[in-house]
Amino acid sequence: MSDSKGRLTLDINAPAPIFKLNDIFDREIDLSAYKGKKVLIAFFRHAGCPFCNTRVHSLQKHHAEIKAKRLEMIFFFESKKELLLSSNFHQTISPIPLISDPGKIWYDAYGVENSGLKSAKSHFTSFFQKVFEAKKKGLPVHWMNGNESIKTIPAEFLMDERGIIRKVHYANGLRDRMAIDEIVQFTES
Repeated sequence: MSDSKGRLTLDINAPAPIFKLNDIFDREIDLSAYKGKKVLIAFFRHAGCPFCNTRVHSLQKHHAEIKAKRLEMIFFFESKKELLLSSNFHQTISPIPLISDPGKIWYDAYGVENSGLKSAKSHFTSFFQKVFEAKKKGLPVHWMNGNESIKTIPAEFLMDERGIIRKVHYANGLRDRMAIDEIVQFTES
């Protein structure tokens, strides 16, 4: 499927694009090896993004509960591996796989959007509140580095045990994410 701008997007009930990559901890992450498990695949912006780091922090807090319900999580960041590994926060994401994709190859494969307008609206309406929230939690906040893009808009996908995408959430802004309750409900379906 494609959106109104011609960007390829994923459809519900379609097979998830299969990747076989090393995460920043040098573990091989082969999506086809996750058959038989439900998976949340989340695409974030850069390592210093307060919107993304507060979302990762929230998902980490629910990790044990979600994993107990047989749902795995895989996170992508557009930052380089070295930058992610230089952050104490991102090092603590393990055991959740964290994949560095600075070329945004898998962002494109999953139809992750780039929108200066959506990014600008989010920054204008809630950037300082999100920075304050992130700093209060001890999460990293810093400017972009290298080829990271201010236009990247997060996306989240829920894949079933057969490797089929069952829920797609292309964010409408940097604060827009799939509800934790929706993720937990998916584990129970």
